Amino acid sequence: MLELSFAVLASLVTLVNPMGAVPVFLAMTPHHSKAERTHIALQTSIYFVLILLAFFFAGTLILSFFGISLNAMRIAGGLVILSSGYSLLSGKFAEGRAISKKVKAEALVKNDISFSPMAMPMLSGPGSISYLIGIYSVHPAWPERLTVAAVVIVTGMIVYLILRSAPFLYKLLGESGLNAMTRIMGFLVMAIGIQYIITGIVDLVKVLA
Repeated sequence: MLELSFAVLASLVTLVNPMGAVPVFLAMTPHHSKAERTHIALQTSIYFVLILLAFFFAGTLILSFFGISLNAMRIAGGLVILSSGYSLLSGKFAEGRAISKKVKAEALVKNDISFSPMAMPMLSGPGSISYLIGIYSVHPAWPERLTVAAVVIVTGMIVYLILRSAPFLYKLLGESGLNAMTRIMGFLVMAIGIQYIITGIVDLVKVLA
């Protein structure tokens, strides 16, 4: 269980990349007080956890409803993760999460940005969702599934702590430091995406054979 917890936590934090969301979070809350940013960070982390848990437990039902096989989801999810990793590697984190200039402009005048665009699509996107659906199918035992659910909650706590400390982290690391970390995360995300595609293709060939 401990090995599963660390493996899922490492993969999920890499896919979500909350550090990459720091500059975007600050850009969307330029006139907010510290207390208001803390509240938004808390709401974002709660929505983030609820979204991922919903897809984690109901993902296979959604796939069955639309007649999508697990291997097809893995290949499609792997391509999305690969694309997201490339966006991180090229320094286009926001664009890779569908956060355009228009979305940023709308966020500046919104009363609440915690659900959209912060929790979704900024943090809980197709990559993390497809990863969790795959994990759910691979681990049919409920103790393992509940362990993964607990890891999702821990990831939400990490998201909250990072967003709450966003001004401090930005001053500490600066734009260049955050960009460097984002690019490293991008490389790891691309590796996860490629592995996901390979797993889907290999399992698909086994089924067809």
